[in-house]
Amino acid sequence: MNRIQCVIFDMDGVIIDSELLHKKAYYETFISLGLEVSEELYKTLTGSSTINAFQKLVAHFSLDQDPNELVLQKRKRYVNFFESDPTLHLVKGVEEIIKYFYEKEITLILASSSAMVNINRVFNRFDLNPYFTAKISGADLKESKPHPEIFEKAAVLGNTPKENCIVIEDSDNGVKAANAAGIFVFGYRNPLAADQTLENADKVITAFSELKKFI
Repeated sequence: MNRIQCVIFDMDGVIIDSELLHKKAYYETFISLGLEVSEELYKTLTGSSTINAFQKLVAHFSLDQDPNELVLQKRKRYVNFFESDPTLHLVKGVEEIIKYFYEKEITLILASSSAMVNINRVFNRFDLNPYFTAKISGADLKESKPHPEIFEKAAVLGNTPKENCIVIEDSDNGVKAANAAGIFVFGYRNPLAADQTLENADKVITAFSELKKFI
């Protein structure tokens, strides 16, 4: 592995254990629409931006609804869960590894499919802003993971050649996006995302402390 100068983090499931909140918000929205979304179908949405997920569902179920309106409904539910859930916490070991990289003067970039309003909500609540050079929301891009656009942009914002970057992801769509961008990707096996195979990751870790062996 080349010398690492930039680490690109996904957020949901990597920095914060919010996957369950997103899932609850999605399923409340599905129920309100009278949709039965199987676990198998839901699994294919993990890692995608919310607009991309609802565009897929509108096409899949031939719905009349505007995907943008469904995004707003889901986001409102998520915010309610986020603000009312005192147990919401950072993923175990992630704060320590963020500080470890920062002290080694490694550039940190956040590349998440979440909306920027949700990214800022997390970063403000857990005081993560000082450590990161830039934050990118997939919701502001044309393409969604597994398309490589978000990670290609992250490498540019990190002002680092791709071969000196790594990505940390917990979803198959995110891993595929990093593969397509040509960036080495560590798959983090989050116990709350057991439905993700991470089979295309260059290396799979179960604890962030394992990264110290490489960096």
